[in-house]
Parts: sequence; C-alpha cells; structure tokens
Amino acid sequence: MYDQPRPHQAQPAMTFEQMLERVCYEGAYPTRERAEEAVRTVLAALGRQLVGDERIDLAQALPVEAALTLTAQIPDTEQLTGWSFVKEMAARVGTTPAIARWDTGAVLAVVTRLTGPDLLTRILHQLPTGYALLFGQAELRQPQPTA
Repeated sequence: MYDQPRPHQAQPAMTFEQMLERVCYEGAYPTRERAEEAVRTVLAALGRQLVGDERIDLAQALPVEAALTLTAQIPDTEQLTGWSFVKEMAARVGTTPAIARWDTGAVLAVVTRLTGPDLLTRILHQLPTGYALLFGQAELRQPQPTA
C-alpha cells in the first residue's frame, strides 16, 4: 500500500536575517542586535498568548529561529488584552510600556507580512481586544446585543 503524499510545507517567505533587516527598518533600530532583541522578546510574549492551530500555522510561516522562540513558550492560562500584553512584556524585560509598544509594532508589522490575511484573521479572532492595533490593523468591534 502506498503512503498518502504529505502536503508540501512551504518555506517561510524570508530568512531570519531578512526578518531582522525588515524589523530593523520598521523599528528604526540602530543595530541588528537591537532588532533581534525586539523579535525574540515580542515573539516570546506572543507565544505565551497563542494556542492551537493558529500557533502552529504561525510558527510554520516564520523563519526557523523565530518559530523556535515562539513555540518555546508555554501558553499562559489567562489571555491578556493588547494593552496588558504590552505592559506585561515591558515589566518582564525591564523597559517602559512605550518602548515595548514600539518593539511590538515593529515586529508584528513584519509578522503580518509573513502570515497573510487569512491566518492573521484567525490569530486576531483567538486573541482578546487590542491586538489588531498591535498588528497594524483596524480594531473593528462587533455591536454588543442589548438586553
């Protein structure tokens, strides 16, 4: 009996070095080392928030080094809002929320390019409010039903 062919796993759209170059540009960082620090910090924090197929599919869209940073994290039991995500990340690395927000925007702008719109929509549906803005997207709220 023949094995079923496995779906071809697409290679990430960019290498880790190319990702660092894009983050360096997006964040106007003075060095690639600073961009790499931002990438590792933001992806580690995001790895603590994502679960399931979205986590797996995002890891597959990222360069290997970035995917390892994302998946090395154990997801938290409590999801954070977008603002709480930024504040927690700032506290964890000992920086200000403004710098953490800047780093988040620079890294997630590049992640958005790597995910494509369908995966990004799935990720945003999994996360609480506030993340769309971090990914550079409009935060569209559904009208709340009146009781």
